[in-house]
Amino acid sequence: MLTAFAGGSVFGERWGDGPPAVVWLHGWGRSSADFRPAASALLERGISSIALDLPGFGASPSPSQPTGARGYADLIAPVLEEVAGGREIVLVGHSFGGRIAAVLASEPLSSLRGVVFTGAPLVRPTGVTTKSPLPYRVIRALSKWQLVSSDRLELARKKYGSADYAAATGVMRDVLVRTVNESYEVELQKIRVTTIFVWGGEDRDVPPVIAEHAARLMSARNEIRVERECGHLLPRERPLALVDAVMDLL
Repeated sequence: MLTAFAGGSVFGERWGDGPPAVVWLHGWGRSSADFRPAASALLERGISSIALDLPGFGASPSPSQPTGARGYADLIAPVLEEVAGGREIVLVGHSFGGRIAAVLASEPLSSLRGVVFTGAPLVRPTGVTTKSPLPYRVIRALSKWQLVSSDRLELARKKYGSADYAAATGVMRDVLVRTVNESYEVELQKIRVTTIFVWGGEDRDVPPVIAEHAARLMSARNEIRVERECGHLLPRERPLALVDAVMDLL
């Protein structure tokens, strides 16, 4: 059953009674359902947790203004304060949720015990550009001069943009654009709690080298664990790997 937090601005699924020891943050275009296998396995060990639907996904309404992961962290921070109940928690972030977790963990939160990152694009790999394809940039420029229609521009966005971009609408498209241009080197350097990177060895969206780069930026104790023959959706493919990491941090 879903529970409302922060006055109904964020919903989440509770696993167990009492203050949770773990809060799960899902990836872009996903929902709290991704963590059901891990949360269920954790509950069997007597550990309660909450999997949130991030604003704009699952049951949670979209944010009122476009913002990146840093703005999402501002939206989620009150939820963490609400659910922690004075108890330390472990934050688990997959992909987009990992971006948010990095920002949250960089702040001096008394309730944070540790962080687990999985498939999170925390830094940009060296030599990789995020520049849009030339045909799209030409059409976008022509649109600004009102030389092509808005329908033509939208077709170009769907053709040259990512699947996530094509699927996003309204404020969530603006959120995506802001987010993909963010990088979290500064936040990673500020994290002071123990961190575990749990990565799919076959993750093509966010390869393990990203975890390696991120870990080198951190002064806090950290560890990288790579799951062989596992892709980007590690919460679904290898939920017990997340459970093991969480248990090591508790």
